[in-house]
Amino acid sequence: MSNKFDEQLDLLKTQMIQMGALCEEAIASATKALINGDMELAKKVITKDEDIDNKEKEIESICLKLLLQFQPVARDLRQISSALKIITDMERIGDQAADISEIIRLANIKSANNISHIANMAKATIKMVTDSIDAYVQQDLKLAKAVIDYDDVVDNLFNDVKADIIRLINEDTKNGEFAIDLMMIAKYFERIGDHATNIAEWVIFSITGKHVEEEQ
Repeated sequence: MSNKFDEQLDLLKTQMIQMGALCEEAIASATKALINGDMELAKKVITKDEDIDNKEKEIESICLKLLLQFQPVARDLRQISSALKIITDMERIGDQAADISEIIRLANIKSANNISHIANMAKATIKMVTDSIDAYVQQDLKLAKAVIDYDDVVDNLFNDVKADIIRLINEDTKNGEFAIDLMMIAKYFERIGDHATNIAEWVIFSITGKHVEEEQ
């Protein structure tokens, strides 16, 4: 029974890595579509969001199987219950990458390569998502806490983007609509960072049995 449980737990970790990779790819593709004004790539991100949704369902099924068949306790139980919370945040990350792509498509944004902080913000959120999932798989408390701290980087970049947007409007008031679209996109990136922070907090719970709020 123990070997079967370990096999299913390893499968869960593998599926979590795969879902995380899909989220990372979605963020990277949405960013590339934004910087290059690539409408076809933006459409692909929207379409591929279904892959993330399907992966969420697969992981839910594995978690329920682990809970019902093996009735785990202590840390194993926390790890499985945390996975169910984490995939909800990952699914939302996929949605937000699709939302960014939808703005690009509907607003017909040709290029945002003059807003360098947008690209930097996207890279920072990808790092947070990658590290938060790695922290879960490796049960790495230090890495999970580092993800939470790194959210400050994303917040600071969001402020830089706002400064860029103000500059755009000051240069030419005709940039107003473009500026609003960019602000919405930056807000989605900020939310992705928040979801990665949530994931890291659930990792901490899975290891320590305590929520971040309880430790503070």
